[in-house]
Amino acid sequence: MITNLLVDLDGTLTDPKLGIIRCVQHALTELGQPSPPEEDLLWFIGPPLRASFETLLEETGLDAERAVTIYRERFGTIGLLENEVFEGVVDLLAKQSAADKRLFIASTKPHVYIGPILEHFDLHHWFERIYGSEIDGTRAVKTDLLRHIFAELDLVLEETVMIGDRIHDMDAAKAVGVTSIWVEYGYGDAAERDRAKPDHICASVEELGGLLNTI
Repeated sequence: MITNLLVDLDGTLTDPKLGIIRCVQHALTELGQPSPPEEDLLWFIGPPLRASFETLLEETGLDAERAVTIYRERFGTIGLLENEVFEGVVDLLAKQSAADKRLFIASTKPHVYIGPILEHFDLHHWFERIYGSEIDGTRAVKTDLLRHIFAELDLVLEETVMIGDRIHDMDAAKAVGVTSIWVEYGYGDAAERDRAKPDHICASVEELGGLLNTI
């Protein structure tokens, strides 16, 4: 029986599209680069930020670290709250908590941003611990983050799931030996999902709740 839920934030609990895309566009503008339309930057949602900027700026010779700094100047004051909770998430968390599940945030977003986001949306009280990366990039790789969590917590692998919407969530789950659950309503597309080969796929928050009640 599953009793421990490791839950991603972006694309799983909240829709951060507006804030992330605007901050990426802001960084590019400040660096003198053209700003692609929103639909061409959706791949930024989920993966580690530095790696994404390295990919985006690869042909320009510009410093990805500088781009991250500019991005965070806006994100830390404005962008983190240009966000919204997916419909049904509050009910999901309440029911899983009432069922005595242990809930943990497992996100590669820096934890200094995760806390304020959860508090702003009044979600923080559902989670026993909040795990994220450090500003310097420590644990920005999801597998490293999950290994850190298991080094700190006495969680039984067979009783734990990782819930997320991107391939790095599923790959990390496999690397540490826990069940993986892919949420279709997030930002990973069907091709990425198929490459990830999750143990379970949920099309909606409601379907996720139903699955968690049966596994």
